[in-house]
Amino acid sequence: MKLGAATVAVLVVLAGSWYAFRKYSQPSCGNAAKLSIGAPADIVPALKDQATEWSRQARRDHNCVDIEVFDEDPADVAAALAGKTNKTLTGVGQANGKTRVPDVWVADSSLWLQRLHAAGAQSVPADAKSIARSPLVLAMPEPIATTFGWPQKQITYPDLIGKVAADQKVRVGIVEPSRDATGLGGLLTLAAAAQAAGGGDATQATQVATAALRALAAGRSSLRADLMQKFPRGSDATTLSSGLSVAPLSEQAVIQYNGQQPPVRLAALYAEPAAPALDYPYAVLSNDKASIANELLKSLDSQGFRDKLGAVGLRGADGSAGKGFQTPANAPAALATPATTQLPDAAAVEGLLTKWQAITLPARMLAVIDVSGSMLEPVPTAGGATRMQVTLEAARKGMSLFDDSWALGLWVFSTLLDGNKDYKQVVPIGPLAGQRTQCLQALATIQPKRNGDTALYDTILAAYKAVQEGYESGRVNSIIVMTDGENDDPAGGLSLEQLIAELKKTADPAKPIQVILIGIGDKVGEAQMRQITDAVGGGTFVAPDPAKIGDIFLQAIALRSQGTQPK
Repeated sequence: MKLGAATVAVLVVLAGSWYAFRKYSQPSCGNAAKLSIGAPADIVPALKDQATEWSRQARRDHNCVDIEVFDEDPADVAAALAGKTNKTLTGVGQANGKTRVPDVWVADSSLWLQRLHAAGAQSVPADAKSIARSPLVLAMPEPIATTFGWPQKQITYPDLIGKVAADQKVRVGIVEPSRDATGLGGLLTLAAAAQAAGGGDATQATQVATAALRALAAGRSSLRADLMQKFPRGSDATTLSSGLSVAPLSEQAVIQYNGQQPPVRLAALYAEPAAPALDYPYAVLSNDKASIANELLKSLDSQGFRDKLGAVGLRGADGSAGKGFQTPANAPAALATPATTQLPDAAAVEGLLTKWQAITLPARMLAVIDVSGSMLEPVPTAGGATRMQVTLEAARKGMSLFDDSWALGLWVFSTLLDGNKDYKQVVPIGPLAGQRTQCLQALATIQPKRNGDTALYDTILAAYKAVQEGYESGRVNSIIVMTDGENDDPAGGLSLEQLIAELKKTADPAKPIQVILIGIGDKVGEAQMRQITDAVGGGTFVAPDPAKIGDIFLQAIALRSQGTQPK
């Protein structure tokens, strides 16, 4: 049947009218407000779906908002935020230059906010409202979990410490804790349990804690995906014993792993004491976008969003599960909420990460200790022990953290210690596997030279050249100099300008060497020391109270992970 011309004309008019109605009855979004949200990959799908729904509703209400949700690693965002104030977080290092800082940052853990705030990144809120939750569990292949008494027995972290100590076949893994919140939560909880296992004996507690950290370090992985690949792919005894036995991971990671139907499923052990859960804080970083961001936040406290979280293996912020959530076997009926879960002290977190860095990074180091006469001065805050004594004790404790893969050498310096030389080799640089006892014995014999001065600059240059001469690739090659005074050489020696010029001339980009200078007391030449380390790469640390030299020593060792370069 053919349509008449009049009929066609009517249809054209009606179509045009409908188009006009649609056009003018909808808001124009040419100038839509924009909001960017950066989040870890595990929550991005739920956030994208919720943002899309909310944007559609806002459009119907004649409010146009264009929301972009993108995947960004929390460690990379943290590095970028810290870099804005010229700070770095222990083990995270400097920003890569490619990371995008969003208007709203949903990190996977409030530990990131705490670490940044403690480092002085004031643009980052100290806390933020949680929008999701995933408790930290001990992930074990189910056949291995049964040997711990699962699912009938409530497992504790001390149980795990005891099992690891008694059975060398139990292989512990962890994702690098300085860059992963699950790894950090596991490290904090395991280290506390190991410390408690010392039974009140400080020496034994330190030994147990160090052994636990070394066990974790042996099984660490840089990425979570790499760690997951280490779990056994078969249930026979040989395969089980050669694979990973246990690792602290999020509940969501276990759910997603089992969802892939692996040959051997993972059990999620909700061990006590509970480790810090992933709590996904919603941190608004842009004041200009705060009103929009807060309106979106309201929609995240809804059953609809909780169901979206459940579909990807996450719980709501209150610990409850939405539709589609695959509850692991033996999961507790209720979870502690953020209001009842306290984050560990920020200083304790950084202190533990500093020790972790000292243990895990392979190194070749020359330690150079000042033995000038001023090192005989007593330290009132250390019970009258001399500067020399507190320095040597810090060195001994530091050595206890270094495993046998380390290469270590020991020099002392003052003036005219070895003929006309102001420095003297006590132990040559070599593997601790063969000379740990020699190094400890040498430390016990070091005595200050009465009336000796401080030929600091000549010693630094000689030490730098010595480390460079035997440079080993694949290690962090460094010198660490501990001194309580400014350069003071009656024989003349190098000036500051001459030292820096010689170091720059000697430096080889293919053989980077970190220069770490530690000042002891309140009479060190801190400004001059910083000029040296800024010029050649490294760092300067000062302990005005010599009794704190142990903490400063560990902070200096941890600098090896920061990728410090000459300025």
